[in-house]
Amino acid sequence: MDRFELTTPYRPAGDQPEAIRLLVDGVEAGLARQTLLGVTGSGKTFTMANVIAAIQRPAMVLAPNKTLAAQLYGEMREFFPRNRVEYFVSYYDYYQPEAYVP
Repeated sequence: MDRFELTTPYRPAGDQPEAIRLLVDGVEAGLARQTLLGVTGSGKTFTMANVIAAIQRPAMVLAPNKTLAAQLYGEMREFFPRNRVEYFVSYYDYYQPEAYVP
């Protein structure tokens, strides 16, 4: 499958439609960085799944810890059951470059 096909019985609600529109517009305008802020349980993952489906581009989702990474992986697999969703966790505690060259 070469298209991202979002599978969900839910529809964006509340602030989500505007957030999706603004994020999609930003991607299409070539913005390199955007931030989606929301409290726990506000639907940030669902919002991003809608953005991925709208822009039809591969996405890398980063998480600050292994627990959240596993949760995001499970949710994205549910949202995109016909697409390839992968999961990678680094086993290093911190990044240390081989050399610092100013």
